[in-house]
Amino acid sequence: MHYPRMKNITLRADEQLIEQGRLWAKSQYKTLNAMFREWPEQFTAQSGGTQEFDALMTRLKHVQGGRGSAGTR
Repeated sequence: MHYPRMKNITLRADEQLIEQGRLWAKSQYKTLNAMFREWPEQFTAQSGGTQEFDALMTRLKHVQGGRGSAGTR
């Protein structure tokens, strides 16, 4: 799927949870990163549509992303 407006974010989580997430994603024939890219779509579909998501992205446009220790592999 093509995402015309993408922003990078850094998430921090317990190392064991990340590894469990990777194993679960692998069982779905996906990467953990791909699963996280799908999450906003699922979240906005449950919460009433993309308008809320677009509003959130507008409010966060000043946030500068960085590469933390939880970067993709």
